[in-house]
Amino acid sequence: MMARIALFPGSFDPFTNGHLDTVVRASQLFDEVVIAAMTNTAKKALFAPDEKVTLIEAATAHLDNVRVVAQANGLTIDLAHKLDAHFIVRGLRNANDLAYESDIARVNQSLDASIETVFLLASSQYLAVSSSMIKEVAQFGGDVSTLVPMNVAQALQAKFAEAQHD
Repeated sequence: MMARIALFPGSFDPFTNGHLDTVVRASQLFDEVVIAAMTNTAKKALFAPDEKVTLIEAATAHLDNVRVVAQANGLTIDLAHKLDAHFIVRGLRNANDLAYESDIARVNQSLDASIETVFLLASSQYLAVSSSMIKEVAQFGGDVSTLVPMNVAQALQAKFAEAQHD
């Protein structure tokens, strides 16, 4: 029987507790979950791809069937082919996410109908959590320790402390 491999792509800048919750839940549904730290060309990244991979690996180390890769450029569907993933996992927080993610899923389906997008509804405590909001709070010294894994909170604090010294 073919392994059920799911790809969870995103910019993960930073990786949040909402992302982690989605990964934990996906890891219970699939044989393997591959988290792909991708580049969002529309945004200026705070963390470099190798930093994202290191942070996500530490946050998901307790999950045996999860691994992390970096994908700087390219289509998600091409990465799915390379990984032999037949599922793409996406988290949904609200109606805006549904509209946006549905459009992407339709494009991906037009590129390869054999790869299915699976939507997981965000747990209620993560409905308002977004990476951009977290960066904004952290930049001004706010406590984000309940919104991101501890290693990510520490990395954010260090990143913004470094920026203040530059």
